[in-house]
Amino acid sequence: MTMPDTVRAFRALENGDASVRLRAAMAVGTAPDPAFVDKLLERCAVEPEFFVRDMLTWALTRHPSSTTVPRLVEELGSEHAQARSQALHTLSKVGDPRAWPAITRELLTGADDEVARSAWRAAVVLAPEDERPELAAVLASQLGRGDRAMRQSLSRALIALGEVILPVLRAARANPDPGVRVHAIATERLLRDPDAGFEFAIEEAKRIMVLGAKGQEE
Repeated sequence: MTMPDTVRAFRALENGDASVRLRAAMAVGTAPDPAFVDKLLERCAVEPEFFVRDMLTWALTRHPSSTTVPRLVEELGSEHAQARSQALHTLSKVGDPRAWPAITRELLTGADDEVARSAWRAAVVLAPEDERPELAAVLASQLGRGDRAMRQSLSRALIALGEVILPVLRAARANPDPGVRVHAIATERLLRDPDAGFEFAIEEAKRIMVLGAKGQEE
């Protein structure tokens, strides 16, 4: 892009109309230029509309990973949760394994749900094979966390790791928290039968818990 075009695109990315911002992000992704990377990241941190953020991520993936990955990793240290979450989301789309060391336990277990959820998705994409058992253990420490959507996201992340999750799921069945036990049983059910559906797996896990308790009483 020429300098005037670049200036216009920068302004459009900050326009008050979300549809204008969307078109601007699409234009930048269609004609990628390293000069836009910092601006795209800046917008990711503050953009209120999900569909615009998704286009910003797409635009970033259109740039060379050698340019974007180091800057995305820097964003993981931002004080703004949305900046961290969106950087993690983008790293999961880029899929460059060089970003793996930046996916820390702090990100995977942190208090902000959106950051943690994005870290789970990025981790299962980026983790090397030999790191997956340890990642499974860290993710399993989050079983029972949050609302239904959060728990479903964690189950999906765990299942993406495959059979390596079985030891940590079975260990979680002994957890004193019934919510953790139900979540672990449901996740193992979904690993065995991905078509079962999360709600069905949860209800089945609850029945197993009740039957197990009755068996102990008898």
